[in-house]
Amino acid sequence: MMADEERELRALLERLKQEHRDLDVAIEALQQMPGSDQLQMARFKKRKLGLKDRISFVEDQICPDIIA
Repeated sequence: MMADEERELRALLERLKQEHRDLDVAIEALQQMPGSDQLQMARFKKRKLGLKDRISFVEDQICPDIIA
């Protein structure tokens, strides 16, 4: 992998992780509100799971697990 590609992947990884943390905060805030919108919370949680999958994929691109 070229240095430029790795730098771009690391930047993408950081953005994805930041969005994942932001969703954590948003979900917690929704849970604290009485009568919170359950549909919105479900959407946030689904988005968070998708981000987790993308984060894992990008991490594997940066440092693949190679079994000898």
